[in-house]
Amino acid sequence: MNTFGLHTFAIAPVWDLARIEPQMDRLKEYGIGLMEIPLLRPEEIDTKRTRSFANHYRVELVPSLGLPRALDVVERPDEALDFLEPAFRVCNEVGAEALGGVTYGTIGKTTGRAPTQREIDGMCRFLERAAKAAKSRGLKLGIEPCNRYETHLINRGIDAAKIIERIGAPNIFIHLDTYHMHIEEESFASGFEAAAPYLGYVHVSEANRGVPGRGMLNWAACMKAIADIGYQGAITLESMNHVDVDIAGGLAVWRPVAEDPRDVIEVGLPFLREEAKKAGLTLG
Repeated sequence: MNTFGLHTFAIAPVWDLARIEPQMDRLKEYGIGLMEIPLLRPEEIDTKRTRSFANHYRVELVPSLGLPRALDVVERPDEALDFLEPAFRVCNEVGAEALGGVTYGTIGKTTGRAPTQREIDGMCRFLERAAKAAKSRGLKLGIEPCNRYETHLINRGIDAAKIIERIGAPNIFIHLDTYHMHIEEESFASGFEAAAPYLGYVHVSEANRGVPGRGMLNWAACMKAIADIGYQGAITLESMNHVDVDIAGGLAVWRPVAEDPRDVIEVGLPFLREEAKKAGLTLG
């Protein structure tokens, strides 16, 4: 069985328990056992209340982030590491075991060229230090390949695998996202197979970030590829229904992704469970 998760953006633009808690009984009926927290500004998270929430509803928590545009992991790695420290603290305080997302760069920041060797070398040095800092807090660190319009650094599963093999840190894992894979991978099968040895987290997201099943993504191929590699980790729906202004520009999300936002949950979650079931997977 794979834990079935839901990203906060399906409900609210930030981790807002006043908006999330009233929906939890219904989400539990859909099989949700994990909530993803966008750590846009770690200092805003009420960690004590969040941990109580997780215990009460018996859900796992996975915080995620992208680095702010002002940071540069190659030129000024110390600043980026300083930014991650409060994020790691939040992970510990809410009882999370990992931090995922674009932990190696800024969403929406590209050079317009392929990454240089100097950029790759600098990013690897940064991730080695970040992984060491995460390990000191008992945490794992995810790296999420993104499409070419959001980053030029890591675009595919095989790119992320090579970075992890070079660094050699046992607590770094790959965080794949079907939205990005739909753009960058030759097939879901090849993308998941390349990432399989290090795969630790999966976002399932429609090709237009909207309601799963109402876009162009080949869900049968996607779920089969996940099943074929024997992946048993969390599978989390990420839809950009509600997006904080600090990240909306980088994601190029400037219009609603669903005509009726409620459909992301009421239509999308049952659809994903059914597609997973057809492939032999059990969500939740």
